[in-house]
This record gives sequence, C-alpha cells and structure tokens, in this order.
Amino acid sequence: MKKCSHSAHESLTELNITPLLDLAFVLLVIFIITTIPPVEDKDLKLPAASKNQKDPPRKANYISLEADGKLSLNREEIRIDDLLGKLISMRTDDPDLNIIVRGDAKAKYKQIRGVLDLCQQANVPKLELATEVPK
Repeated sequence: MKKCSHSAHESLTELNITPLLDLAFVLLVIFIITTIPPVEDKDLKLPAASKNQKDPPRKANYISLEADGKLSLNREEIRIDDLLGKLISMRTDDPDLNIIVRGDAKAKYKQIRGVLDLCQQANVPKLELATEVPK
C-alpha cells in the first residue's frame, strides 16, 4: 500500500514544463515576426510640399416646405410646377448640385414626397433631408 501512495505522491510534486516552453517559443516567434528591423536609410533632402489652395466648399441649396404648402428655393418662393425646371437649370450649371430639403413637421408627407420626386427627376446627385436634434 505504501508503494501506490508513495508513487502517486511523487508524481504530484513534479512540474511538467513542456507546455510552458511551448508557450515561450510561440511568444518568441510572435515577437520576432512583429518587430520591424531597423533600416539604415540614406540621408536624403526631400522636396518641400507646396501649399495648394483648397476649393471652396459647395454651396448648399435649400428647398423649404412650410406646413401650409408654400414652397421656397433658397428663400425665394417658387411654385411646385416651376421647381423641376429650376432644378434642371441649376444642375446644368453645377453638376455636383447639393440640395437639402427642409420640411415643416406639420407638412404632409405627400408634399415632401412630391419634392423628392422632382429632385429625382432632375437627377440631383446630392439630396439630404434636414432634421433637428431632439432636446
């Protein structure tokens, strides 16, 4: 009986370091791969960059739809029948036309949808809906 308990007791006191060595080698390989070796580069005098003037940002055009159905384009009142022609002429002048539709919260969705349809017919490339952040 002492032999069985004695051998079991000895096996518990020994430490198996093979998994620890495997882990150490894996970490070593990872560190070797991920570190960038120092590169000795030649001293070069690089050319200076010139300051280029940025293009001015495009002016946003606003279509406002009030609750009573009044329509305005850039603060000028316009009829819904004339809006398509005006949008087409604006798009031919500026191919990167930016339109922001501002509809009153009490305006009917049918009216806003009509404005969006006209913008689509005029092939307006950038169309946004204005909203407010709730307080």
